[in-house]
Amino acid sequence: MKITNVSINGIANPVGFIYDKPLCSWNVIDTVSKKQDLATIEVSDSREFRNILYKKEDKALKQSGETLHMDLEPRKTYYYRVTVTGEAGDKAVSDIQTFETGKMGESWEAEWISSAKSDSFHPIFIKKFGIQKKVKRARLYVTGLGLFEAYLNKKKLGEELLTPYINDYEKTIQTITFDLDDCLNEENILEISLAKGWYMGMFGLELQNENYGSRMAAIGELHLEYEDGSKDCITTDNTWNYIGSNIEDSGIYKGEIYNRLLWDEKDNKEKQIEVLFHPEQEEGTKNLNKSYLTDRVSLPVLAKEEINVKKLIHTPEGETVLDMGQNFAGWMEFEADLPKGTKVVLDFGEILQEGNFYNKNYRDAKSQFVYVSNGEKEMVRPHFTYFGFRYVRITGWVGELNKEDFIGKALYSDIRRTGYIETSNAKVNRLYENTVWGLKSNFLDMPTDCPQRSERLGWTGDAQVFAPTASYHMDTRAFFRKYLKDLREEQKVLNGGVPNFVPNLGHKDDVSSVWGDVATFLPNTLFHYYDDLSEMEYFYPLMKEWVDYIDRQDSKRGRQYLFNFGFTFGDWLALDGSTPTSFKGSTDDSYIASVYYCRSVQIVKEMSKRLEKSAEASRYLKLEKCIKEAVLQEYFTPNGRLAIDTQAAYVISLKFGIYIDKERVIEQFKERLKKDCNQIKCGFVGAPMLCTVLAEVGLYELAYDFLLREEFPSWLYSVNLGATTIWERWNSVMPDGTISNTGMNSLNHYAYGSVMEFVYAYVAGIRFAEPGFKKAIIAPHPDARLTYVNGTYDSVNGRYICNWKIENNGEFRVHIEIPFNCEAQVELPEYKEEIMVLSKGSYDFAYKPIRDLRFPYHTKTTLSRLAKDGKAMEVLGKYTPALAGIAASGDAELGATSLEQLTHMGFLPIDQNQFKVAIEEICKIQVIGE
Repeated sequence: MKITNVSINGIANPVGFIYDKPLCSWNVIDTVSKKQDLATIEVSDSREFRNILYKKEDKALKQSGETLHMDLEPRKTYYYRVTVTGEAGDKAVSDIQTFETGKMGESWEAEWISSAKSDSFHPIFIKKFGIQKKVKRARLYVTGLGLFEAYLNKKKLGEELLTPYINDYEKTIQTITFDLDDCLNEENILEISLAKGWYMGMFGLELQNENYGSRMAAIGELHLEYEDGSKDCITTDNTWNYIGSNIEDSGIYKGEIYNRLLWDEKDNKEKQIEVLFHPEQEEGTKNLNKSYLTDRVSLPVLAKEEINVKKLIHTPEGETVLDMGQNFAGWMEFEADLPKGTKVVLDFGEILQEGNFYNKNYRDAKSQFVYVSNGEKEMVRPHFTYFGFRYVRITGWVGELNKEDFIGKALYSDIRRTGYIETSNAKVNRLYENTVWGLKSNFLDMPTDCPQRSERLGWTGDAQVFAPTASYHMDTRAFFRKYLKDLREEQKVLNGGVPNFVPNLGHKDDVSSVWGDVATFLPNTLFHYYDDLSEMEYFYPLMKEWVDYIDRQDSKRGRQYLFNFGFTFGDWLALDGSTPTSFKGSTDDSYIASVYYCRSVQIVKEMSKRLEKSAEASRYLKLEKCIKEAVLQEYFTPNGRLAIDTQAAYVISLKFGIYIDKERVIEQFKERLKKDCNQIKCGFVGAPMLCTVLAEVGLYELAYDFLLREEFPSWLYSVNLGATTIWERWNSVMPDGTISNTGMNSLNHYAYGSVMEFVYAYVAGIRFAEPGFKKAIIAPHPDARLTYVNGTYDSVNGRYICNWKIENNGEFRVHIEIPFNCEAQVELPEYKEEIMVLSKGSYDFAYKPIRDLRFPYHTKTTLSRLAKDGKAMEVLGKYTPALAGIAASGDAELGATSLEQLTHMGFLPIDQNQFKVAIEEICKIQVIGE
């Protein structure tokens, strides 16, 4: 037996975080036991566990998370371990883990310090100090605005980048804790390098500077404990000095100028720092209030991956361009051994146009890194910005440029990978990787819409629709907690409204359905994936006040129990709008908003029950019934027909269970899709859930049709055009490789990557039956177009695996793994036993399905699917040549027609008797193991 993935609040060995309710979780592997007989959590103040501060022990302790009900002290390291005994008698003790508190609201001895007002350059604050005693413990608690890097004796502290990240600067500023044990000398130099960042640089849709302040500043305390028991605290005060750094300019959108000659002909002597004793009293420093300082919530942002240059390109226009082979967020590092005065400029872009560099879709983001050499050999990187890119144009390089001198660094939050999918289809595999890279590129402290243009905001609609897929891909607990905390703080300003994005500069009070519903949908997703009820208590006010906000607005104008007022994005970027370039689709905005309102109220009702808030549960049950009745009366006929005939309308009706007659709505949905030639017409509301909803109502083959479609519009259309991330629009790039000139066109937008929820849940067949996957459903739905699929999900309760393959001899093989102390309801396709309940273990099944999966065609098969099969086309050509010609022509309307439906189309120039023979032969075509 071995214990793995031990964490506190979803973070391994966290340092300096806020721990409202420390939650200890773990997994058990390599055990003969199936069930847990006993689990013990012990917390101590020493690695030797001489003094047990807290102990929790029970057979029923949940590996998905147990709250540690203990009082924590500031600036203290806690050691903890987990011991598990299985029912077979085997036992394991985890490696010793730690979690460490920050200042926890302690008052600050230190003061904010800054350079002189007249010095607008990027400063480095300097403190020289000596130590005469032997140090037992040393911790630096520090922050700097907008961004900072700290150095001790010329060595950067820690591996984190872009600290202290994105803050709600008008309320909270995160501090970072550095462990300096074994780092101090007798004589030391502590330095804090600052830049503008989100705090002070140009940021937001209005492209304003100094959104939160006009002066770069830092505050910090170095707490020293000596072996003799004495203590000392070195603080930011008037004993610090400052100089100008080599960073000439920086900005999130702008990029960075790193000029080694900046001070060659200028005075850059050390000057005494200015102490800001009451910064809150001045407009430009009003947010530098010491009461805003808090322990951290943000996960570390790290250079998580290195990406080698794939190709060195010399473009038709004579440019030198590096092709990284992958679109990602981060920067380039390179070795510079250049003559003094050499100015190297790196420009970043996502796509080439006519073989040349292009980045006009970045809008107002200059997105440029400039390096000026002083003639010394060194490794060069940006410090206080990041870029979204695949291509890098390099100008000013002296001598031969070797692609091996450059390396890409992918920056994203330190989240653990939990999901893996591999199929027999290389294009589906590429699509899957594109969704993962879309996440990596946009999960940089907050879930951004895109990582490259002058936006990069935490749009709520994108995060809401992508959260289920994201939580398959990665362990998102801690990452989304920070995001939801930011939303909650902004909601307080908006009196219950939820912003369309954060940071919400200027506190705009325009809110939208679907986007605002992140307040309920995202916590609900987290609960079902991670089973943490204590977190739901924390998020409950956010959830409750969002639906209360809508209810209040409704009551002001006279209750209709509909969300049919105010602005809403609707089915954003759908293809069934008034024009091909419309921002919205044609689905009624108020219908979408009201359906989401109903679902949000339902979620709050369910969470109220779980949290034992019976009065509120009763209230929201009544409200839910009123809203549902109003929706049914307004948008459905008495006989149960949905009156709004769009793809998105049917998707949300079926997904959220709002209908009079489910079967009728399904038939309407099928008919709508046929009218749309089985092409995607829906946008941000419908498309992310399209395949999942089709699977939920049993239309698996149709869901596969959409997943595997390659023509525009489709998920694989972008793959065929070389995409390595998910695009913002279905037609972000035209078939000839020309980028759509729409003014809003990102090639790294994760929202449509939500289709992978369908792949995990129904193709691989792994989905939750109970919160946290304590009990799972393993029910793959194979399709002969994929001969094998391997799916893995490391749930909060352990690893589930479902690998399946259709063998050439017709045998269906499935390998299933279920984690310790869990069970799964297993439903295998075309198997003699309908449902099996299996406990922990590894299982292999090999059987001949009741229906042979190698023969996929039937009377419901569409003409467009047959058009891709040479054997089927031969049969059609033999018996119904006219129909074969129609299929080959790619006729979209008839292509969406099934064989059965074609038998009723007497106007077609085909012999129906011959066609019936053709259908019989087509149904006998074997597509695997021929």
